[in-house]
Amino acid sequence: MAADSKKPAAAVPRLRPLPNLIFMSRWLQLPLYLGLIVAQGVYVFHFWVELFHLVEAAFGNDAALDALIKSAGYVPTAGHPIVLNETVIMLVVLGLIDVVMISNLLIMVIVGGYETFVSRLDLEGHPDQPEWLSHVNASVLKVKLGTAIIGISSIHLLKTFINAPNLSDKTLMWQTIIHLAFLLSAMAIAAADRILGAGHNGKH
Repeated sequence: MAADSKKPAAAVPRLRPLPNLIFMSRWLQLPLYLGLIVAQGVYVFHFWVELFHLVEAAFGNDAALDALIKSAGYVPTAGHPIVLNETVIMLVVLGLIDVVMISNLLIMVIVGGYETFVSRLDLEGHPDQPEWLSHVNASVLKVKLGTAIIGISSIHLLKTFINAPNLSDKTLMWQTIIHLAFLLSAMAIAAADRILGAGHNGKH
């Protein structure tokens, strides 16, 4: 009879009560990630409401057009009729892209954070396993979150410049400065992660 090639599973070490309590406290993060899933659902609902308003406005619904203009923060030129022009469409579409990017950020936090800080998801071999999840850790997660925040900030800045005639110079200046601060922060995090990673690898 052929010998069984399967190796016995490694025994899980028993922890003393206090270390076990401290280690089990990681499950307190579970309600936080479940709450982010609820927030994700709210973003999905908001996305479809905005998209439905855009389609209605394209077919001449004045109430939907008014809702779009208010949500986009667009101020029509005085004396001109309120119409669904290219600027309004662009602001609404950028708003939809913004929702998608924030939703992507939520997925990274939920999936990556749970995998890193709470428990393994055991997705190895699953056809839908995210590529980045196979090598995710706290450092990688920070860099990816920083990159996602820069993308979201870029969308907001683009919306600001498209709607620039309706905004003050002070608002434009501060949004540009804040975006640059996000960019520099992400670069600093990535540089620090590379330096620490190189130092860690040099010790082995």
